Amino acid sequence: MTGEGADAWLVPGARKDRQTVTPSWSPSQNLIAGVTVREVANVPKQGGYLTEVARAEWLGANPRVDQIFQTVLEPGVVSAWHAHAHTTARLFVSQGLARIVLYDARPDSATLGLVNEMQFGTIRPALVTIPPKVWHGVQNVSSVPMVLLNIVDTAYSYADPDHWRVPQDCPEIPFQFG
Repeated sequence: MTGEGADAWLVPGARKDRQTVTPSWSPSQNLIAGVTVREVANVPKQGGYLTEVARAEWLGANPRVDQIFQTVLEPGVVSAWHAHAHTTARLFVSQGLARIVLYDARPDSATLGLVNEMQFGTIRPALVTIPPKVWHGVQNVSSVPMVLLNIVDTAYSYADPDHWRVPQDCPEIPFQFG
């Protein structure tokens, strides 16, 4: 309870932050089964920097790349929720800062019901691999347009899209973008 004894300094509604990183600055959360995060370092160069986006050895047992596309989100914009029945998505924020949120609704998954929330972008780049049937959403949390690359193993089918959507406020997904 706030306002009494040692906690008298707390104002009503105050919440303590949860741990998000380890002492080595790695994400502290348990990842959804099949999800991988490969953080990369920017390499300072004369007049700028170089950032690796993807390498075959980072793609694990499924190194196939069939299509790469780019999405630009304006500040504050949310693109959620979507999932693929068969396609593996690999997200890389090349400019700006994104909140990437994943939700595991797979009935046979050891991590059923788990939510992963992470932030990556220009300053802290990473390749986030999302297996089929894991719901995901992205929010631009920077003050500039955010550029997101998606490196998929199966190209978008115009005639039969492997793309499923639910509304951003879907009550079955226990996460609210703010």
